Amino acid sequence: MLRLLVASARVPEATGTGPGVHVSARFRGVPRSTRVLPAERSPTWNETLAWPLGTCPLRPTDTLTLRLRRWGQPAPQGVLGAATVSLEQLVANPGLPLSLSHMPLLDPRGQPTGCTVTLRCSYVPHGTDGDVTVPLQGQVPPRAVSPGPPQRPNKPPARRKEDFQVRVRVIEGHQLQGNDIKPVVTVLIGQKRFRTRIQTGNNPYYNEVFWQNFRRTPAQLAAELIVFQVLDSRATRAKALIGIFQLDIGTVYHAPGRSLSWKWLSLQHPQHPETGSRGYLRVSLAVLRAGETAPEEEAPAGDEDVEANLLRPSPCVATLQLRVYRAEDLPQAEPPRLPVGGKRGFVAAAVRVCFAGRTLCTRVMPPDANPAWNEVFFFPLRLPPICDEIQLAILSGSRSSKVLGTATLRLSQISSAGAELEEGTPGFLPCFGPSFLPFYGPRSDPARTSSTDAGLAYRGRVLLELSTHMGTPDGRQRGAIAPEDVTRVQRHLPRCRRFGLCGVFYSATMVPPGPELLRFELSLGHYGDTSDVTCKPTASVTPHCCPLFDGNRYHYLPWYGDKPVAAVTSCWEDAGDRWDTLNLLRSVCRRLGDNVAELRDARGDTRGDIGRRLLRQLVQDCRQALARLEEQPTPTALDAHLRAVRLHLLRHVAATAAEPPRAGWDTLLPTAEGWLRRVTALAVEPQAGVPDVLLWLLRGDRRVACARVPAPDIMFSPSGPGACGRFCGRIQTLFLVGSGDIRAQLRLRLWLGRVANSGDLSQHLEGTLHVYAETYENQTKLLGKWGPRGLLGCPCFSDSAGKAGLPRHRIRPPRGWRWDGPWTVEPQRRLLLDAETNVGEVLEEVYENESRQRGGEWAPAAVTSTDVVSGRRHGGHQRWGDTSTSGLSAHPLLQSGAAVPPKEEVACPQGWHIADDWHVDATGAVDEAGWEYGASVGAGGVPPAWHSTEKTYHTLRRRRWLRTRRRDPGTQGPEQDVVTFLRLVGTHSPDAAAGTETWEYGSLWGSRFHLQPRLGDVCRRRCWHRTMVPTQPGARAALFLLEGTSSKEDVTEDDETPAAECPARGSSRTPPKQPMPLILCTFQRPNFFQLRCYIFQALELAPRATKTTADPVAHVSFVYVSQRTRVLPGTLDPLWDQTLLFQRVLLYGDPRGVRDEPPMVVVEVFDQDGGGAGAFLGRSVCAPQVWLDMGQRKPPRLQRYPLGGPGGPAGELLAAFELLHDTEDGALAQVTPPPWREGVFSVPQGIRPLLRLVALEVLAWGLRGLRGSVRAPSLELHCGGQTLRTPPILNLPANPNFPINAFLLPLHLPAEEEYVPPIWLRVLDTREFGYRPMVGQACVRGLGRYYWLPPGQGKTHPGPATPSSGSAALWGRIRQMLPRIAAEGAGDKAAEEEEEEDEDEDDWWSKFYAAMGDKAKSQRQTGRDRLKIYSCELEALPEFEGLQDFCQTFPLYLPGGHSTGDDDPVGEFKGLFCIYPLPEDPAVSPPPRHFQQLPPSQPQKCLVRVYVVRAFDLPPKDRNRLCDPYVCISLGKKKLGQRDQYVPNTLEPVFGRLFEVTGTIPLEKDLRVTLLDYDVVPPDQEIGTTTIDLENRLLSRYRANCGLAARYRTTGPGCWRDQLPPSRILEHFAHTRGLPAPEFSAEGTAVTFGDQTILLSQFESYPPVHQHPGPPRERLALHVLHRCHLVPEHLETRSLYNSTQPGMEQGKVQMWVDVFPSSLGSPGPPVDITPRKPQRYELRCVVWNTRDVDMGDVNLIGQQMSDIYVMGWLDGLEEQRQRTDIHYRSLQGDGAFNWRFVFSFQCLAAEELCVLPRKEHFWSLDPTVRKVPPKLILQVWDNDKFSADDFLGVLELELSRLPQPAQQPQNCTPNPQRTPQSPWPWRGTRVPSQFSLFRQKRARGWWPCTVQDGNKRRLSGKLELSLELLTAKEAEERPAGRGRDEPNMYPKLLPPVRPEWSFLWLQAPLRTLRYGIWRQHRGRISLGLALLLLLVLLLTFVYATPGYLAMKLVNPLESWRFGGGQRHAAARPSASPLIKSHL
Repeated sequence: MLRLLVASARVPEATGTGPGVHVSARFRGVPRSTRVLPAERSPTWNETLAWPLGTCPLRPTDTLTLRLRRWGQPAPQGVLGAATVSLEQLVANPGLPLSLSHMPLLDPRGQPTGCTVTLRCSYVPHGTDGDVTVPLQGQVPPRAVSPGPPQRPNKPPARRKEDFQVRVRVIEGHQLQGNDIKPVVTVLIGQKRFRTRIQTGNNPYYNEVFWQNFRRTPAQLAAELIVFQVLDSRATRAKALIGIFQLDIGTVYHAPGRSLSWKWLSLQHPQHPETGSRGYLRVSLAVLRAGETAPEEEAPAGDEDVEANLLRPSPCVATLQLRVYRAEDLPQAEPPRLPVGGKRGFVAAAVRVCFAGRTLCTRVMPPDANPAWNEVFFFPLRLPPICDEIQLAILSGSRSSKVLGTATLRLSQISSAGAELEEGTPGFLPCFGPSFLPFYGPRSDPARTSSTDAGLAYRGRVLLELSTHMGTPDGRQRGAIAPEDVTRVQRHLPRCRRFGLCGVFYSATMVPPGPELLRFELSLGHYGDTSDVTCKPTASVTPHCCPLFDGNRYHYLPWYGDKPVAAVTSCWEDAGDRWDTLNLLRSVCRRLGDNVAELRDARGDTRGDIGRRLLRQLVQDCRQALARLEEQPTPTALDAHLRAVRLHLLRHVAATAAEPPRAGWDTLLPTAEGWLRRVTALAVEPQAGVPDVLLWLLRGDRRVACARVPAPDIMFSPSGPGACGRFCGRIQTLFLVGSGDIRAQLRLRLWLGRVANSGDLSQHLEGTLHVYAETYENQTKLLGKWGPRGLLGCPCFSDSAGKAGLPRHRIRPPRGWRWDGPWTVEPQRRLLLDAETNVGEVLEEVYENESRQRGGEWAPAAVTSTDVVSGRRHGGHQRWGDTSTSGLSAHPLLQSGAAVPPKEEVACPQGWHIADDWHVDATGAVDEAGWEYGASVGAGGVPPAWHSTEKTYHTLRRRRWLRTRRRDPGTQGPEQDVVTFLRLVGTHSPDAAAGTETWEYGSLWGSRFHLQPRLGDVCRRRCWHRTMVPTQPGARAALFLLEGTSSKEDVTEDDETPAAECPARGSSRTPPKQPMPLILCTFQRPNFFQLRCYIFQALELAPRATKTTADPVAHVSFVYVSQRTRVLPGTLDPLWDQTLLFQRVLLYGDPRGVRDEPPMVVVEVFDQDGGGAGAFLGRSVCAPQVWLDMGQRKPPRLQRYPLGGPGGPAGELLAAFELLHDTEDGALAQVTPPPWREGVFSVPQGIRPLLRLVALEVLAWGLRGLRGSVRAPSLELHCGGQTLRTPPILNLPANPNFPINAFLLPLHLPAEEEYVPPIWLRVLDTREFGYRPMVGQACVRGLGRYYWLPPGQGKTHPGPATPSSGSAALWGRIRQMLPRIAAEGAGDKAAEEEEEEDEDEDDWWSKFYAAMGDKAKSQRQTGRDRLKIYSCELEALPEFEGLQDFCQTFPLYLPGGHSTGDDDPVGEFKGLFCIYPLPEDPAVSPPPRHFQQLPPSQPQKCLVRVYVVRAFDLPPKDRNRLCDPYVCISLGKKKLGQRDQYVPNTLEPVFGRLFEVTGTIPLEKDLRVTLLDYDVVPPDQEIGTTTIDLENRLLSRYRANCGLAARYRTTGPGCWRDQLPPSRILEHFAHTRGLPAPEFSAEGTAVTFGDQTILLSQFESYPPVHQHPGPPRERLALHVLHRCHLVPEHLETRSLYNSTQPGMEQGKVQMWVDVFPSSLGSPGPPVDITPRKPQRYELRCVVWNTRDVDMGDVNLIGQQMSDIYVMGWLDGLEEQRQRTDIHYRSLQGDGAFNWRFVFSFQCLAAEELCVLPRKEHFWSLDPTVRKVPPKLILQVWDNDKFSADDFLGVLELELSRLPQPAQQPQNCTPNPQRTPQSPWPWRGTRVPSQFSLFRQKRARGWWPCTVQDGNKRRLSGKLELSLELLTAKEAEERPAGRGRDEPNMYPKLLPPVRPEWSFLWLQAPLRTLRYGIWRQHRGRISLGLALLLLLVLLLTFVYATPGYLAMKLVNPLESWRFGGGQRHAAARPSASPLIKSHL
């Protein structure tokens, strides 16, 4: 099995729109494709594609071709890139998957396209546990039933409830909408709700983990939801929702590694999705199932493209409309309610539809057989669809009622993605119908049988129509269908035609035993169902037949040459065009598949001939199918789409196959396999409409087994043989299943077709048909006379089962038929066969009866001899093999105390002889003479009880006489006896039986009848037959005219009516109906075959109950005969080596039909321990190889057949089967018979495996962990029929190792690896009196990995690993490696020299962080890692072979348990195996032993140092969703760890603790590291435990007890801690590997290792500059050791598990262990791993200026302004919130502050996380330490006096990832992004550089602040800041105060120079007028004053103008006077008053 996990891809040019993408892969020409995903940048599939390899293993030259394609686009436009993967690595290491991350894809020219794909390939070789066959999509069903037997394994994984764990980590939010918010995240996992802590800001950091456990099936788990809600805790409830995101757990479950790490979720508002994203939430999701480890979360790089890591909810772009019209053939009510009319009522039905988590149901219709709903359902559909199945069910009554039947529509079959061809074809959306869909479900018989399996019976069909419409769904869920649409659908349905179904039953074996008669029923829908009254009766049942014992174990029906026939006439829609196309495509697939299989096995030049034939036949088949497809009508949309796709595909294949391959015939195989896969994918027909054919096995009135045959497989077509079904008119083998097991094996020939085309039916039937009517005349013996009276409830005329029937004179032939001859008496001899048939030995019994006379003496009773009386003390006889018990009666149930002749008169039948004479049975509760006594209740009565002691009141006594008779060996066999009794020759001559009165006699009605009358017979019957023939021969088969009631013709003259006949009477109230005629197909001559069963061996049988071994025997059943192998006691790998010959097996029909469809051979293995029938162990169904021409026969090859047991897989059977035609020419006699050995035929030499002599070396090291009181255990090893026993371990508590460790077992094993049996290990305890109970056992499979060839004989056997590659092979690898040491060492020189200067200042944590890949967290800049950190356990690393290179650990289980189940081991065996060939010639010396130079097996005392560094992913244990973990170490009975040393309130504790403990290994080998949760009140809860096997680490040759340090130093922090110096370690390494010891020079600067000389100068160019480097000898030895692949200095990550949740990981712990044996001296000093303490830092942030801040207020005169101040704090330290002073009246958004913020905090510089210890509640005992990234939050506010301040903007700066500031405010511009490509909203297309303030220490510039405006963020201002980060010491040396307080230094902040108008208006009103009015309106004020002055002047002028004018009028010349004589005016001043007064 080859599996390909397609994880994800990278498409850089994807835009999220357009056609989706998928990955197509091709292996050996067989393509596979993933589902189609939207065209995103990082589509994730996590889909596994599988290729079954069968017996053809993976080859090193195999390749895998990948293509990334667009959905629905042809090539080459749709191909985004391709790549070819070589599978050579998988062939070399099958157990190591091939993982390829971001593999580049290439274009056709070989250039990279930029696309990458991530995948993982794994290879499971054939025969291993993981090799499970995965069927192809749309695979043509090979048979009507599965070829193997129905097994009853455990529930399938998809249906079994399992334990799951869902983990959700909420990491951080980004760009959450809102201003000044306090977001909180609620997570709903299933039904459990979780909540994070409340944070502040738009980019909150949470890092909180939530766990939820589920007990679900995988399908149920996938349907559960995970819902994320982000709420604003400050807002009201109605406005609190920020965004929501939900996804189903199935998305995570099917993701790569079942996890989604560091994914961004795009939050949406549920009521307003049109608003787009409302922020982003980063989470990590994981789903774990029992036995899986949690994936490692890798934090993305700082400059990652987050858009490629974004999850968006996929939109619903289509609507699926499902129309439900009406139903037909619904079942009747159960249980039947018989109303007055005697008719059964129907059910009130409804239809339920389930799709994609939504369930809709129609209304419930009144009871009717054909209800009509006419409803339509609407389902939203996401493209491509995620859910593939539409599940439909018919309900009885309401929605909660029981389900009558179910059906499934698969979208993959009714839609196409357009990827069937390489160049692509246009796809189509899901569509279906209108067409009928059959439903199947369980049925309840009138006999209330519960054995019929669910889902088999036909329960009706529903008319459906499905269509898909593009567009967003409108929200509707259901609606009514318009009447015109209903009329349209009815008009377009195909026309109904009459169809005929015919079945000829050839053989039936493995049927249930018993006296009840058996028959088979053939039905199609309700037609032919004998329990249905809605359809006309048909001849759908076979005649009754009594099962016959086959002489070995099974029963069969003795049909022989008279084969029963069933015929059913039905009426269905004619879908012949669809069936013809389907069968033509399947015909193409069958012939192409046969040719491909032959081409795959071809070798050499034959490939060309087979390839030419393949291409020629393929072109012919395609052209034939194309001719039919071009004429096919398309009544539905699905027909049209399928026709177009099929035409396109076949034309392409035909055109390609018309030319031979250009690259040679070797390239044809992958191409042909691809053609086969694509044609097979289209060979489906979901619109068949006709239900499957059902075959029922009826036992009396009960239905005990059933089989289904698809109707298209047996459909006949007049278009030609290619259009007919595969099994149409051909013999096939069916297995009828009931109650989960095989109840019958049936061979029959089926034919289905239109009645109009049935004229050719006779061509498919090889025998002669006989149709006859049958009735039984019954009589009873009354007063010595036979007559029809006194029948005691039996009717006068009945059928063979005793049911009431019509007298023969009232039986009429059906319409279209007439009688052919008179009624004749012909006994049914098949019903008269007794129990001695096919029995070789019979035990006869006769009871001698005596009664007490009056005198007290005993005398013969009235009936001296009987067979048995009621209450017999001996139970009914049982028949095993060829022996049966007979009481002169055929069956124990018929032995009712009837009188029999005395034993002296019982004659021995002919052909038998007496083995021993009559003797008394003295066993049981009898006296010495064998008598048993009883007292009769009444006269002649039978005693109710029998006693062994005689009493005086006893009146009767009896004793049992027995004798044995056996069949004569010289007489004819049992088969000839049956043939003779049945009179198979001449039985159908009507004259032979005419006039005879052959009666059948019986002791009771219902008992078995016999031909010869016997004493005690009281009833008899005879069978009347009358043949009928068609009235007029026609073009149609007359069989299909046997439908319905017979014609009403009068009684003819030849219809005699004897007077003795009486009217039929019976228990039934209804009068008997006309019996249906019986049909027989008669064969005159059979064909004889010989079956040869080569049963070689069974492997790994599963013993029953608590048994440790079994006595297996194999029973082989074939047709009507069976045989068994010999019983092999005490083994689970029985090597029978036996050939079973079945001579002259009768098979009727054409031998070519047997060759094409041979009967199946059923092999059942039983445990025959204790006798009886044996316990069933397993079953396998095998197909024999048929040879008709002995000249062409080739010996078969042994194959592995899986055995299925009661509990699942039960082992394998190694066997071969061939069926040889025994012709009359005697060709079979020329075939060499199998050799005769030890009384049986053995497997011939050419078939049995070739055995060779090998040596099995066993390293039995010891036993560990045995449960119970085991005293002296020993080991037994069984392999190949040989047994090896070790001496017992005498003192298990003191030394659990074996006293002798190496053993050699010569044995013969098959040369071919596939035939090699496993090794069974059994541990036995030695008790008193030789009692040796089994303690445990183990089975070692796949011995190929232990094969080894000694040096000089070749290479090691290919396998996963060899037990030891040998010193030569290891030395060869080291020699190849040594020349590269110089090059590797030179490359390390520069790195070492750069870092050696400050090496002494390093601590262990520096190496830890350097190894983690973050060198910034270490205290030095290392050039290379000094510490290896493994992400798993050290034992899980393949390069160290699980630390089991010395000896492996094999778990031991109780008998019946195994490692694949849920059984717990009871102990462990430590050992190893090695298999290598031995010379056959004794004179040749054997190769040297493999296991040599073993270490001492005595226990040794060791010092164990356990370094526990940290733990993560721990489950929460407390109510605060945290835990208080501490470490507890236990080794044996020693425990270390204190409760008070716990780490409070954390899920990721850092311990940094060292534990030292001494122990004795292997007595105390298991080191347990347990993490517990501290509770105030003990006991503490266990978090998880990991167990380390210290013995494996100590014994491993990879030296895992102490990892090699990077450098050798004698003192200092990195001092050498091992016990041995590097030179001693190198010498010990060479000694343990069998290598020559290294030789060092005197100076220690050179070493000779083998033939290589290594110099220290190759590694060190100059002397080391660091202190205490150590001598050169040790440094050189350490350099060499590092190149020997030993375990380095490391840190392993181990998973924790808890016993309360087995297999479920409970977190991880990082640690390492050092083991120092005390015998090697004292070790070096321990490593100090004390955790680093957080350092005190001080952040000084100076706010200088602001620019372009939003104006938040409007003053009284309408001006926009703001009173700006800045508030700041560190995230998580809100109590240190600080604010600047207020810059009042900023009119342009500019502000000057010169204000210093000083924040003091603790930080881990290595992790760059701020440590925040805080008690959550006042009652909390310990503070909770939170680690958050150091983030500075600055907010700009507008100060208001009488209302709340207005929020203007926010700036968040993460100190470890600061963006480069702008030096000028005009350059500080934001660049918003659609998606969060970085944590900063102003990040542009080109990612700006970032820096860490912890490294740069200072920064100054302009940063933008943003505000939420609607649905997006915008720039709201700019801040000029200077940031400085100081340590506590630096802050003390350079003090600075907050704001501008003293000490005001570094730098000194002067008061800001603010404008004069920057003041508070309440403080200076006049200044407010000056700066608020004058400075703003001085121009307006000046202009107003000027205008006012002008206005005053104007008013003055107006006022003075009248007086002036008046003066001018009075004295117009006054002005001249005034002007001309001023002197006069001065001389006469008095004149002026006169004038004024006058005026």
